[in-house]
Amino acid sequence: MKNFFEPHSIAVIGVSRNSKKIGHIIYKNLITKYKGKVFPVNPSEKIILKNKCYPSVLKVPGRIDLAVIAVPSQFVIEVTRECGFKGIKNVIIISSGFKEIGNNELEEKLRRTLNHHNIKCIGPNCLGTFDAHSKLDTLFLPEDKLQRPKPGSIAFVSQSGALASALLDLTSSQGYGFSKFISYGNAINIDESDYLEYLDKDKQTKVICLYIEGIKDGKKFMRICKQIKKPIIVIKGGKSKRTSEATLSHTGSLAGSYEIYKGAFKQCNLIPADSLEQMFHIAKLYTSSNPPKGKRVQIITNGGGYGIVTADAVEKEGLQLATLSNNTKELLKKSLSPLCTISNPIDLVGDSDDKRYKLAIDSTLKDSGNDSILVILLPQTPLITDRIIDSFPKNPKKPVVVIMTGGKTKSLKQKLESKGIPVFDFPDEAVSALAKFI
Repeated sequence: MKNFFEPHSIAVIGVSRNSKKIGHIIYKNLITKYKGKVFPVNPSEKIILKNKCYPSVLKVPGRIDLAVIAVPSQFVIEVTRECGFKGIKNVIIISSGFKEIGNNELEEKLRRTLNHHNIKCIGPNCLGTFDAHSKLDTLFLPEDKLQRPKPGSIAFVSQSGALASALLDLTSSQGYGFSKFISYGNAINIDESDYLEYLDKDKQTKVICLYIEGIKDGKKFMRICKQIKKPIIVIKGGKSKRTSEATLSHTGSLAGSYEIYKGAFKQCNLIPADSLEQMFHIAKLYTSSNPPKGKRVQIITNGGGYGIVTADAVEKEGLQLATLSNNTKELLKKSLSPLCTISNPIDLVGDSDDKRYKLAIDSTLKDSGNDSILVILLPQTPLITDRIIDSFPKNPKKPVVVIMTGGKTKSLKQKLESKGIPVFDFPDEAVSALAKFI
């Protein structure tokens, strides 16, 4: 699997001089940032982007570790055979026009060709792959349309390319860091289980996000998932009978009963997310926090109403409101304004400053009566400054999650998250993610 993400040499087959064509975009993305050798292949061209273009992959000098195929479906079999004769063992087939449109015969012929030459294939009918660390980028979308993520520890595996590209663009703009991104489409001879097994051993990956519509091999999937030590957060598309029929026309996958999938996820200790948004909220906690030891949550706020709404969300999600120890209560009563409420929530009230927050956070971190801390920070109040970030420890031993709502909070959020403090806009999204994390 390594050559899918760290190849020394790549052939892009189907590179056009037309900058709008898929092959051109892939080739340009690769030669812009990737450090390995990249060769364009097109029998009708001599030079592309000032580089020699080869009429066939068989004419490319030396060994090729990975081929990216972006030609019309009727030419894919022939090109794949040439890859086999060249000794290429890894291919990514971007091309569509196979079983997702009912062309099962062509897909079966492609499968036999791949297996005959012992070639492992991502796709067909896929968006491609991206490695934020090695800078391998086979996505056929240009950077001015799709922002690439910064290096991080979230791996995202998706059966759907369009869904994945939109989410990748959004989460990148929100500062999420990714290790690897895989859009695998029809999964002709490598499936979701193979990617999960690989990512479990990948040192750059800490948490795996998975979007599936159907599973290729149920027993294999469950066996591998039970062996994986890293958290897997999963979204299943096609939950109802009608929507499961829609998935068949999308990637050619038969979705099956969602109740069966739910049971399988539970047996394998997968974390089912309730929404695509929540999937990445949970991943954010895994990349920045140590797992909490229990359900007891302490709330700190400078807005009374926000504290109450958050407390309601805590109880709604089946978590517990923590009880402050007597020592913590006495310390806070001596040091805080008499207007503050020393309970759960701890209400620092609207005239709170940075020092007041630091005292409350430090004392509750030391308190053994809670397992995680939800800090509501409304920076619109006059005494809160940018130095509020100094009130938060770097990489705390128990989860400290911040809820910060406002239109001018982006810079402050980025600074907090760089310290390992995850930040959310609203109480419900923070508490639901925390509940799934626990």
